[in-house]
Amino acid sequence: MKQNQDKGLIQDLNITNLVDVALTILVVFIITAPMMTPGIDVDLPSTDASLPHDEEGITVTIKGNETLFVENEKIDSEKFESFMKEILKTKPPGTTVYLRADKSIDYGFVVEVIGKMRKAGVNELGLVAEIYKGR
Repeated sequence: MKQNQDKGLIQDLNITNLVDVALTILVVFIITAPMMTPGIDVDLPSTDASLPHDEEGITVTIKGNETLFVENEKIDSEKFESFMKEILKTKPPGTTVYLRADKSIDYGFVVEVIGKMRKAGVNELGLVAEIYKGR
């Protein structure tokens, strides 16, 4: 620290540069955070009811051509059940699985996927939909 001949030590601290850097980093995070949401584009059905969010847990996505994805990884329909068993072994008990299905998917295929998830050991299942307001 610098010493002043008459007054001793200079005790004020200039934090302007620290504040500039902190605000710059904050702005960068605010801009980039919405872009960091991974996912596969599907045309979700809409509802006005409040549904769970898929922020934590395992996300299973069914695209319009009955293609299955688990956590953004494409899975063959025949290997889906065994793949789910392996993933559930790495997760804590009671992990919620969120099902995102394109609204054009055949209902029978969705029920078949849900059945495979139940056989694999899924106990908590949430259905994801877009929420709209008003009618």
